[in-house]
Amino acid sequence: MQKHLVLGLAGAAGTLARFWLGGVVQRLAGEAFPLGNFVVNVSGCLFFGFVYAIVESRSGLPGELRLYALTGFMGAYTTFSTYMFESVALMQHGQWLSAGINLAGQTALGVACMVAGLALGRFF
Repeated sequence: MQKHLVLGLAGAAGTLARFWLGGVVQRLAGEAFPLGNFVVNVSGCLFFGFVYAIVESRSGLPGELRLYALTGFMGAYTTFSTYMFESVALMQHGQWLSAGINLAGQTALGVACMVAGLALGRFF
């Protein structure tokens, strides 16, 4: 039960960090380009990679740190970092075709599903 509570708190912190950083950047940049979300997604990739490398390379760190930081905080901050991590992991294992399918497929299907979802939402 305690693990679930800490995971939820980490998720809440990730949500607040996303809301704050994205909002500040967007207010400073103006509305012409979604720079707030851009910065959140890119910074999420940097943070995800950093935390993953630290946790994997230091055996003295508790395993729960990975769960709380990556699944909890980063899961709420941005899922884009997970998408990039999984794609890079495929590349590092020489699975270039799978990485390309993952990158292109999620992007293309994501756009198509967004268009479909908007159309369905407007229909109903």
